[in-house]
Amino acid sequence: MSTAASTATVTVTGMTCGGCANSVRTEVGRIDGVTSVDIDLASGQVTVGSAAPVTHDTLAAAVTKAGYRLAE
Repeated sequence: MSTAASTATVTVTGMTCGGCANSVRTEVGRIDGVTSVDIDLASGQVTVGSAAPVTHDTLAAAVTKAGYRLAE
């Protein structure tokens, strides 16, 4: 059970394997306040739980650092 105060779901393009998902999970997990990162590789959906809201720009920066992009 998550203790997250806020959740956000985004779609990430380009993830094709478990290694891709792990890269995204690692970078998004480094965002201050993030408590959980759940990834559905088939759909590209990434759900982030956090103690406080995480901005879209912050998520986009972390995903980009991992080598991927948010879907438009």
